[in-house]
Amino acid sequence: MRPLLAGLIAAVATWCGGSLFEVPLRAAGPSAPLRDLDGRTVDPFVTAESASAIVFLFASVECPISNRYAPTVQRLHAELAPRGVAFWLVYPNPADSPDAIRAHVKAFSYPVHALRDPSHVLVKMTGVAVTPEAAVYDRQRVLAYHGRIDDRYVNIGLERPAATTHDLADALSATLRGVPVRQAVTTAVGCYIADFVP
Repeated sequence: MRPLLAGLIAAVATWCGGSLFEVPLRAAGPSAPLRDLDGRTVDPFVTAESASAIVFLFASVECPISNRYAPTVQRLHAELAPRGVAFWLVYPNPADSPDAIRAHVKAFSYPVHALRDPSHVLVKMTGVAVTPEAAVYDRQRVLAYHGRIDDRYVNIGLERPAATTHDLADALSATLRGVPVRQAVTTAVGCYIADFVP
């Protein structure tokens, strides 16, 4: 229901002449802003309004599975940022301080912008459940995909030697071509965001 609701909100905003970039975040309420690592309020949809697609990658400092995907994130950014894809690294764990996130971004050489989401504004909006998990918005800012980055992890502690499907890359490829993502929702394996207690 959440992805559909987000799409309906965006469509209504377009028909009414409003900003479809502002409606989903404003609906979360002024008490739950998104902030960058310097504490400034950020609307990533407005910041990336000219992007062909936006991908939110949910991460956490202490999640080992999330950390294992840093090279994949680096590769996807190198391939797709030049094609107009905006990447945001989103930290939903309230315990991840700005300084800890800065150190994490540096340690894993993440080339993307980082946001804190301690009130889970984007978590609720996208429907993600774990770190790492991705959410992709298309050019019309409709949620096109959310789920795993690939199928490398079958379960906690059970990892394939290599991924056999590359769900996020495939979703971004379809989104950039303007066609529906074949499998718009997949189940990610990782650290449960619900366990991140303020």
